[in-house]
Amino acid sequence: MNFLAHLHLAQRAQSSLLGNLMADFVRGDPEGLYSPDVVAGIRMHRQVDKFTDQHPIVINAKQLFRPPYRRVAAITLDLVWDHFLALYWDQIEAKQTLPQFVHYARQQIEPNLYYTPEKFQELNEYLWSQNWLIHYAEPEYINNVLNSMARRRPKLANLIGSFDDFILHYHDFSAFFWQLYPAMIAFAETLSEKRAPLMKTNKP
Repeated sequence: MNFLAHLHLAQRAQSSLLGNLMADFVRGDPEGLYSPDVVAGIRMHRQVDKFTDQHPIVINAKQLFRPPYRRVAAITLDLVWDHFLALYWDQIEAKQTLPQFVHYARQQIEPNLYYTPEKFQELNEYLWSQNWLIHYAEPEYINNVLNSMARRRPKLANLIGSFDDFILHYHDFSAFFWQLYPAMIAFAETLSEKRAPLMKTNKP
């Protein structure tokens, strides 16, 4: 769900924005199904997810949710991180505004949707036209997203209550974001450095 963070980290790592965005819609080994750069983007997304899920800050952040809502805390936190990234974007990326970045990402992704999973294509029908990534800066918009997810999937009904915990501990989550996100950027850039020799080798 943290679409904005995955796109931003992909840019920092010079990785495929398309691959990083659609990774949650691809099951199993993507090798041979997509171009090498998209496959690398899918794998980067999965590495970032693993890094984030196991990070002590994320584990501590989950404890801010009351027990009934802790089961869905990982989903809510994805939106929480995107909220603060959108909110503080100008402090993180001084050379490119959030609308400029979203426009750039859309240009990179939309022309290539024809060979992507159907569910991912459906996501893109709304993601760009409704400016989700920009609206994530608004807490009430996060509430709307959580409510919409809970209505579509009754098993996720507790997402509705999880928003109250987000607001209750808003400043704590903000502090966690500033501890976590620089580490995520550093991790993404490390992935970029690991790929650099391969990129040089592949040049004619």
